[in-house]
Amino acid sequence: MIYFNNVSKKYDKDSVALEDVNLTITAGEFISIVGHSGAGKTTLARMILAEEKPTEGVVFFESVNIHKLNNKGLTKFRRRFGAVFQDFKLLSNKTAYENIAFAMEAVGKSDQEIMSDVPHVLELVDLTNKTFHFPHQMSGGEKQRLAIARAIINHPEIIIADEPTGNLDPVSTHEVIEILKKINELGTTVILTTHNRGVVDSIKRRVVTMENGKVVRDDKDGKYII
Repeated sequence: MIYFNNVSKKYDKDSVALEDVNLTITAGEFISIVGHSGAGKTTLARMILAEEKPTEGVVFFESVNIHKLNNKGLTKFRRRFGAVFQDFKLLSNKTAYENIAFAMEAVGKSDQEIMSDVPHVLELVDLTNKTFHFPHQMSGGEKQRLAIARAIINHPEIIIADEPTGNLDPVSTHEVIEILKKINELGTTVILTTHNRGVVDSIKRRVVTMENGKVVRDDKDGKYII
């Protein structure tokens, strides 16, 4: 599905974010990209979304070089993804319902589809009781679950979760990871970046370890070893 072929990203000679990365991510996987701060995890995630361009090498999605897409093709490509971030990126002036509805409106969904789908996804992330709450009325864990709901509402093939539990307490972290696992079990590919060993140990899926921009380990059985 996603193929990194000898990918490097250099901002200058003294700043190397990725170095000669070769990586394949297949449809339906739950893969954790781990490593210390500055290891290259976020750059790798941004590269998949074509938010960064490689200095060398190629990133393919299926058989398409994503960094050769025109604006129309790039918009269509990105609609196949959902993204979740450490800082939530919610709209503070909109309720939980409205945050999700806004994502549907952006891709042209009808009012009827919105009224039908939003309650279902709020139930999936256990936020039915927060439907008309604003982000400032919600805990960190609730905000992140709302961010996940917004990310999955348009049925993406792939979820990229970039350090989604970085600001959360252990209970909220567990809740968020369980939701991501549930989404994966429903068929969505999940790409998680994290430096949290406990998170990785709880998932027990493939783990790719990065260090100084390089992939240094690829464990199929979910081991986080640094």
